[in-house]
Amino acid sequence: MKDIGSLGMGSNFHGSLLGMIFDAGLMVKFVLLILLVLSIISWTIIFLKFHYYHKIKVENEAFDSDYQRSSKLSELLPASKKYSYSTTAEVFRVGYTELTKMNKVSKEATRGEEISLSSLDNVQRALNRASNTEMTKLESALGFLATTGSASPFIGLFGTVWGIMETFKSIGARGSATLAVVAPGISEALIATAAGLAAAIPAVIFYNYFLNKSRVMVQEMDNFADEFLNIIERYLIRK
Repeated sequence: MKDIGSLGMGSNFHGSLLGMIFDAGLMVKFVLLILLVLSIISWTIIFLKFHYYHKIKVENEAFDSDYQRSSKLSELLPASKKYSYSTTAEVFRVGYTELTKMNKVSKEATRGEEISLSSLDNVQRALNRASNTEMTKLESALGFLATTGSASPFIGLFGTVWGIMETFKSIGARGSATLAVVAPGISEALIATAAGLAAAIPAVIFYNYFLNKSRVMVQEMDNFADEFLNIIERYLIRK
């Protein structure tokens, strides 16, 4: 039986994880390469999103402080341009610009003295458009994490099934089915399933994490847009 084992894959079996990867078949190695690429891209997206969301949070808080201290919308516009990452600052800039265009008056007039009721609908549409644009930016690349999280386990399972098929094919050709012959091939094939899960689990976790973060920021934009419209309406009532 020792001579039979020396003819097959059991002779080169290594107990280490790296050894099992090198001993795996060509198709299993190809599957592992795909999963490695998916994992690298996913972690790149995760780190970039962490940085992006952190910058947005910091700048939103800074812009909110400027907004609370400001007595005129015209004074807030130059301050808002400092915050390139802030979602609420972008919503404000779009809404203020649309308001200025609709009224065709000076910046001081855009505080409300000459604002017409018809302008409100246009401003609201502009605010909604800005919110949707920012939401698209927030959720960009999250689809890749969702795809990786759902597809990676199946890709890994395919590699495992293929590896097991090759193992049993080799067993059939040799006419031997001892544990010493079967175990190495199956363990090497199961590496693909483990790799699929390793790629999928972080992708799913951070997809849900960033999606919840995005929803919170979208709600903040909606709240700010409502408050912006309320300011304009209060000026209309005073006229």
